[in-house]
Amino acid sequence: MPSSVRAGSLKDPEVAELFYREDPEKLFTDLREIGHGSFGAVYFAHDIRTNEVVAIKKMSYSGKQSNEKWQDIIKEVKFLQKLRHPNTVEYRGCYLREHTAWLVMEYCLGSASDLLEVHKKPLQEVEIAAITHGALQGLVYLHSHNMIHRDVKAGNILLTEPGQVKLGDFGSASIVAPANSFVGTPYWMAPEVILAMDEGQYDGKVDVWSLGITCIELAERKPPLFNMNAMSALYHIAQNESPVLQSNHWSDYFRNFVDSCLQKIAQDRPTSDVLLKHHFLCRERPMTVVMDLIARTKDAVRELDNLQYRKMKKILFHEAHNGPAPEGGDEEEQYMLRTGTVNSMESSHSLPSMSISASSQSSSVNSLADGSDDSGEMAMMQEGEHTVTSNSSVLHKPLVSPRDPSPVLVLSFFRGRRRRGRDHFATIRTASLVTRQIQEHEQGSALREQMSGYKRMRRQHQKQLMGLENKLKAEMDEHQLRLDKELENQRNSFSMEGEKLSKKHQAILEKEAVLTEEKKFQQHILGQQKKELTGLLESQKRQYRQRKEQLKEELNENQSTPKREKQEWLVHQKECLQQLQAEEEAGLLRRQRQYYELQCRQYKRKMLLARHNLEQDLLREDLNKKQTLKDLECAMLLRHHESTQELEFRQLSLVQRTRAELIRTQHQTELTNQMEYNKRREQELRQKHAMEVRQQPKSLKSKELQIKRQFQDTCKIQTRQYKALRNHLLENTPKSDHKAVLKRLKDEQTRKLAILAEQYDHSINDMLSTQALRLDETQEAEYKVLRMQLQQELELLNAYQSKIKIHTDTQHEREVKDLEQRVSIRRALLEQRIEEEMLSLQNERSERIRTLLERQASEIEAFDSESMRLGFSNMALTGIPSEAYPKQGYSNAPPPGSRSAGHWSHGIHPQGIPSQQLGGSTAAAGWANSPQPLRRTASGGGPGGAGGSDGVLSRSTSVTSHISNGSHLSYS
Repeated sequence: MPSSVRAGSLKDPEVAELFYREDPEKLFTDLREIGHGSFGAVYFAHDIRTNEVVAIKKMSYSGKQSNEKWQDIIKEVKFLQKLRHPNTVEYRGCYLREHTAWLVMEYCLGSASDLLEVHKKPLQEVEIAAITHGALQGLVYLHSHNMIHRDVKAGNILLTEPGQVKLGDFGSASIVAPANSFVGTPYWMAPEVILAMDEGQYDGKVDVWSLGITCIELAERKPPLFNMNAMSALYHIAQNESPVLQSNHWSDYFRNFVDSCLQKIAQDRPTSDVLLKHHFLCRERPMTVVMDLIARTKDAVRELDNLQYRKMKKILFHEAHNGPAPEGGDEEEQYMLRTGTVNSMESSHSLPSMSISASSQSSSVNSLADGSDDSGEMAMMQEGEHTVTSNSSVLHKPLVSPRDPSPVLVLSFFRGRRRRGRDHFATIRTASLVTRQIQEHEQGSALREQMSGYKRMRRQHQKQLMGLENKLKAEMDEHQLRLDKELENQRNSFSMEGEKLSKKHQAILEKEAVLTEEKKFQQHILGQQKKELTGLLESQKRQYRQRKEQLKEELNENQSTPKREKQEWLVHQKECLQQLQAEEEAGLLRRQRQYYELQCRQYKRKMLLARHNLEQDLLREDLNKKQTLKDLECAMLLRHHESTQELEFRQLSLVQRTRAELIRTQHQTELTNQMEYNKRREQELRQKHAMEVRQQPKSLKSKELQIKRQFQDTCKIQTRQYKALRNHLLENTPKSDHKAVLKRLKDEQTRKLAILAEQYDHSINDMLSTQALRLDETQEAEYKVLRMQLQQELELLNAYQSKIKIHTDTQHEREVKDLEQRVSIRRALLEQRIEEEMLSLQNERSERIRTLLERQASEIEAFDSESMRLGFSNMALTGIPSEAYPKQGYSNAPPPGSRSAGHWSHGIHPQGIPSQQLGGSTAAAGWANSPQPLRRTASGGGPGGAGGSDGVLSRSTSVTSHISNGSHLSYS
């Protein structure tokens, strides 16, 4: 629930369903206060619906820190709703009325601390074992459900009428484990709870420590360090050794159990379920141990309360009949002191508890139905003396007001209500204990407020630190998201560029695959051959006409040959000439056809090589583009790593500065609290001494009266002796000497009285001087003891703060080293990944080059094989003179003898196969005269570029060095 929501608001459905809507004052009656603490008060009540006895814990959420109080109430209600175990107090519901939460729970007789208060002595070992066993079973249940009690002590271990042991007061409990809040009661706190914000989190083992302290409390009536200031006790617990049992009469099993619970290092401390199997708890013991203890305690409580009642009845009747009696009360007190039934103030040392004490959370009262009439009247006396029922709460009022003239009427009123007072109101707490608890709560407000403020400050510091860590974590997540988005955008951009380049290459290859140029080339050759054939035919016609004319001339010159013979010879010559011309034409056509086929084959081979070169160019461009993009991506990754590293160090520095500032504030507050405590203790001592000085005249006067009475008695004795002596002397002395004897006796009496007066004055002066000196010495000794104690506590605080500061500095150094190590490992992993990606890219480059060269070599080999099958030799296909190109109109032919410097060579197969096996005669013969188009060189290439596949794969420099310098990788 957000802190901005008003305390008591039920707008949130999850919060609203935690509380019942009925008016609790109409559901519960006969409320009687049975406990009091910093949270509020606990009441005995009857549920009118079921006629059950319940305990109601009233918690106000108004005033200062109202939101914080409201949050604590919600947390406790949620916690109680989850509990279902015989050894945890049963929850009945929660109601809201007038800014007060009514937390209704089952009614218990009292707590283990009440047993100590009533009996004024430690419990027996078997009783401690039984109570500890029940409490430990409850802790095992909590820890198995990942919950922590965090305030285990005798006051929070409750007892029921059937003798069940239950854990109570879950106001400090944690629903989740591990936790790191500073909560609990100081003397029972585990070291890891005190150092929670400094050293990290803790788990259910803190309850095991508190249980060990509780065992010492049950065995010695007080927890260790109880005579020390609560704040000083915290420092002592945090840095000194674990406490142990002081007496030697306890068994070794009990000692071992306590030592196991109080292991200083949490990792060495056993868990609750392991402790449950300890021999101290598994030993045989009577089943009725707790019930017998409760019965004895009830009897003792009844006796104590009856004694108090008889005392009050005596005072009331004495005042009613004879007026105030100054001495009667003292005699009663002396009797009670002798019988040991008066609660000493020492036994109920006020604990500045930061949580609800169990004795104040749920108590119960012993059934008085079987008691005497005085017991019944005493029960009503308690009710009248301590509580008056109102509409909303129980108000404390005196039984007899100064204006009430008839105390007898009060007792009559009590007797009239005696039967109603016998409701099942059972308890193991005396009425004086409840009253004293209320008074101590009112008197100890300064120390309680100081401890509450310190606890609140620790919670605020923890909340502030957690808020800062969450904020920095969100900032880091946002930073990582931004970097990931930037990297993804770059990769998408690179992917689009790669797709564009791939489409461009595909278009170039498709364009090169068009057969228009080949058709033009064929038409060009066919046109030339047609012209040549036409010229040959025209030349043959001319030769035929010339030869015909020549033959005619020869025939005309030779007149001796007959005409017919001439005609036959002429026909024969014509036929021979026509036959020769036909043969010549056929030869020309055959040569033209061979030339055409050879030229087409050569052109196809040349175009195949040109396509291969183009594929190599495109592949090189594609690989270089990929290499450039990969370089940019790796440079961005390293840049991201450096920015993340800078942010991590900046955030760590901020967290450490904040933590150091919070610890400095905490130490300053601790020192201020200690100085205030010292000042308060000194002031209390001065007030005590001033009271003693003011009361000194009364004591001196009483002593002076005592001395005066002694001297009066002496004087009376002397007077009687003087009279007896006078009578004796007068009887034995002549009458004439009576006057002299009387004068002598008078002088003697006067002299002795003067001596007595001098002794009286001396005794008075001696008493006054002795009393004053004794008072001064006592006060001076008390002041020295207090100063020494306060100095020791201050030194303990300084040592604790020094230890915390050293630990914090060490923690900060360790955090910096850990961060440096993480950053270094992350950098090494990033560089390793970059190297692997670069190697993968290099392998891909080599594989694609090898695949391309193999495919091209295979295509050349297949083409040459087909050419050999068609009757063309490799020499014929590759031995075309350069002059043939212009005649055939191939505009892309390179100059004679030109070669691209940046190409892969077909002379050597990537696998090492010689070029002769791929269809060429030799490397030189196969490629020396091979026509190749003009080529663009690779980046950094030129006449000095690589000429083979091995040169393509060589890198000019290492990956990491180039990326670290922000430059692109260059390949030769």
